Amino acid sequence: MSEEINNREYRQKVLKELITQLHNGASVEEVKGRFAAVFDGVSAEEIAQAEQGLIANGLPVSEVQRLCDVHAAVFKGSIEEIHRPTDPAEIPGHPANTLKRENRAVEKLIGEIREQLARLPGGDAEKRISDGLERLAEIDRHYLKKENLIFPYLEQYGITAPPKVMWGVDDEIRAQLKEINKKLKGQDAAQLREPIGALLNKITEMIFKEENILLPMLLENLTQDEWKRIADESGELGYCLIDHVPSWAPAAKGEAEQTARQEAASPGVVTLPTGALKIEELVRMLDTLPIDITFVDKDDTVKYFSRGAERIFPRTKAVIGRKVANCHPPASVHIVEKLVEDFKAGRKDHEDFWIDAGEKYILIRYFAVHSDAGEYLGVLEVTQNIRPIQAIKGEKRLVSE
Repeated sequence: MSEEINNREYRQKVLKELITQLHNGASVEEVKGRFAAVFDGVSAEEIAQAEQGLIANGLPVSEVQRLCDVHAAVFKGSIEEIHRPTDPAEIPGHPANTLKRENRAVEKLIGEIREQLARLPGGDAEKRISDGLERLAEIDRHYLKKENLIFPYLEQYGITAPPKVMWGVDDEIRAQLKEINKKLKGQDAAQLREPIGALLNKITEMIFKEENILLPMLLENLTQDEWKRIADESGELGYCLIDHVPSWAPAAKGEAEQTARQEAASPGVVTLPTGALKIEELVRMLDTLPIDITFVDKDDTVKYFSRGAERIFPRTKAVIGRKVANCHPPASVHIVEKLVEDFKAGRKDHEDFWIDAGEKYILIRYFAVHSDAGEYLGVLEVTQNIRPIQAIKGEKRLVSE
């Protein structure tokens, strides 16, 4: 795991060094420069968590309190002010704020649907209910962000059970909503009053769980850097029933962290058995292929995915380092686990699946990857929309004008 992800431990290390310097007689003026460089732009809550971590590891509270004057000198406030956390859910553009904004929009739509259910039969209630439930399908974007951006970070902190339970319920909601919308094309809403009401209740219950169970866990564990990555990648998956999500830009990072990132991003060359490529060339080459590629290593951990122009399934960088079993809905994870088991045991070396998804006909191919010596290295997933290929007829031997 990179230092960027592990910066919580790095900051604890810096705090301990500063406390030691203060204990040995250094002045506030002598240490505040480094404190400011490392902690500039870091939330007060995260600073407090770093200090709490030192205390949990056995450092006396009295020693940590030596930083009180440093806080005041750098942030122009008392230690109580430094430790008074602001609510990220109130910061426009922060993912916690976006989650709650989407939930308020979903609640508003649910309220409108309930009002029309109460009017049945009569007027235009039937159409309003149908239109409302069609719009409610946008909730899939809300759940996709939760499953592909938020859950991976909780898993990094060892929190796996709540995400799995929530994902299972999310899929139940998706399936129920899809089935109701399908039935509404041939049945009156009055005939579906009970399943519609049950669906709306289930969505409302999920909103309560997100804001009273999920969100507190996230605020307790995630660092500002992790929140920022979630914010940056949320747009790729889309937003549910809301527009104009502002860009959230925390204060600039400290000089030490900026330098570390610049060094980590230095260009290089990858030497392969049949040639050598600059990293940019390799990345762009793989992303230009008209397929999605994902590689899972021998320990069942996602190591890489390509980012082509036409994406078949959603992928975000948060999935890197995630166990492959956690990347699939509970209802289908057993299929993936059995396939990987067969690959490892040598019973199979590939498996194909195909799905008719309307405009797209999706071919999903899995290949066991082995070393020259036959050692199992992992699984390569290749996904492609083959509908355009199926439509090919005749021959083409000339370049298009």
